[in-house]
Amino acid sequence: MANKVAHGSWSTGLCHCCSDCQSCCLTLWCPCISFGRIAEMTDKGTSSCCVQGTLFCILAGIGNVASCYACIYRTKLRRLYGIHGNQCKDCLVSWFCIHLSICQSYRELQARGFDLSAGWKGNVEMRSRGVMEAPAVAGAMSR
Repeated sequence: MANKVAHGSWSTGLCHCCSDCQSCCLTLWCPCISFGRIAEMTDKGTSSCCVQGTLFCILAGIGNVASCYACIYRTKLRRLYGIHGNQCKDCLVSWFCIHLSICQSYRELQARGFDLSAGWKGNVEMRSRGVMEAPAVAGAMSR
């Protein structure tokens, strides 16, 4: 279930990566996957994780152009949820702290109740059924 998120502010700080080590590690080693998932959710399923992640990866190979692309989606996400800030701050954060920026955006969507690994369609299906999946729990040992 989604956490209560204060309107107008990010649910977590820019440097709060340790609050979700799994998405932090994913973003550190495979930022294209994290970015693709964010883009798919922010675009409400009109773009795919695979296409957006691939484009991010290609742009990352052209200097720091991926930071500019990430800035666009950070701004979209911020506007979508009414988070205070401006495009200049989004660009600076994306340019100088791209991994932190992507992590924060990922955590923001999670805090708003999205399971980014399920994609847009998976989240729509879960919400339409009114079902929120319980977190996976390790089973008991068997002999």
